[in-house]
Amino acid sequence: MRDIFLSLFMLAFLLAGLRRPFVWVLAYLYVDILAPQKISYGLLSHVPLSLLVFFLAVVGWVFFDNKMGSRASMRQGIMVLLLAYCFLTTQTADFPDPAAAKWAWVWKSLVFAIFLPFTLRTPLRIEAAALVMVMAAGALIIDGGVKTLAGGGGYGELAFFINDNTGLYEASTLACVAIAIIPLILWLGKNGTIFPPDWRTKLFSYALTFSALLIPVGTEARTGLLCAGLLAVLMMRSVRYRWLYLAGLALAGLAVQPLLPSSFSSRMGTIENNKADQSASTRLAVWKWTLSYAGDHPFGGGFDSYRGNKLVVNTKQEEGSGATVQVNSNKIVDAGRAFHSAYFEMLGEQGWPGLALWLILQISGLLQLEAIRRRLRKSEGAQDRRDADLALALQQGHLVYLLGAAFVGIAYQPFIYMLIALQIALVQQVRRRTEMRLNPLARRVVVARPHSMPDVA
Repeated sequence: MRDIFLSLFMLAFLLAGLRRPFVWVLAYLYVDILAPQKISYGLLSHVPLSLLVFFLAVVGWVFFDNKMGSRASMRQGIMVLLLAYCFLTTQTADFPDPAAAKWAWVWKSLVFAIFLPFTLRTPLRIEAAALVMVMAAGALIIDGGVKTLAGGGGYGELAFFINDNTGLYEASTLACVAIAIIPLILWLGKNGTIFPPDWRTKLFSYALTFSALLIPVGTEARTGLLCAGLLAVLMMRSVRYRWLYLAGLALAGLAVQPLLPSSFSSRMGTIENNKADQSASTRLAVWKWTLSYAGDHPFGGGFDSYRGNKLVVNTKQEEGSGATVQVNSNKIVDAGRAFHSAYFEMLGEQGWPGLALWLILQISGLLQLEAIRRRLRKSEGAQDRRDADLALALQQGHLVYLLGAAFVGIAYQPFIYMLIALQIALVQQVRRRTEMRLNPLARRVVVARPHSMPDVA
């Protein structure tokens, strides 16, 4: 039954693109995030679905879409440079076969992120893309939230539809992304036009937000807890009554504490006492090794260069209390441990030049979004206020990602590059609108020129 539903839904998605080719772009977002071909055991599992939808999205844009006003941005140029640099390091990688396997999906993530802003030329298209991204990720978030409420959580035990450990199906990655998209969920609930912000839309957005907050609990991912804490602080900037907000957070924390499983509390305790946790100690050892490796290989070792590391980890465990505390030391020898950090992932694989490009891509986006928010926050125009709120939501989500990326190897996570594409599209749209206001002649030209197809999703 599930296979039939997924197949019919995907078929309807693709057929809708015959009338509006932009729908194929949305279809690719859905396929790349949720990966229905993995969930299905029937027809979809035997079809190169991602490649097919990507081909349709590009063909639909090239031959049928209106490209007026489309222009490349600086951040798209940075991604082109990063793509080219990753290609070069792959050719000289320390471990050619694993590097080639990772390159096979990384280049698709970067290429689509470069391509996507060209298609998001209108507010409706940006909203449609944000909605599909939220709902596709929301399918995993709702599934995980329901299982968590039913008592099915646990570190390494919470499965989302299928037992898989790649993409958003990896627990720590989903915990980070679930928290990062909460501002976007709330923005859609407040400012959406595809689903008008009535009580039903707002109720669903609040329920999805609650489910997203359950993901760090169900997965017992420490990264998710840190991300949730950062988001709580960031949202103080936009709430009207800060003291009431803080009081609500305190009450919510007190109410939830007795309901949390003991395994969750024990695992979160290792954030403070990392010397007693083998995972945290190993992570620190890998980061130390990466810094040393980058000193000898400043241009990186290509994808999966971590496979060459050899580590000696010392952990300390205290037993007893008061004056009778016994400290047990354990020496653990390990090798080939992953970076567990996007920053060290970039440094170890792409070296200092790759890390610099990646950081410029992130920081420039935050600065552009802040500039838009400041420019539009006092505007009386409804669209300007809407864009200012979206800029803030994307900025908050991006900051959450940057914190989560410090502890999870998600430097090339496709969902994050889709968020970057949304940021680029928003910046480009605001700039075009500003130019049209300042240049009445340009506005008359745009209005007078016929469009090849309506600017709708």
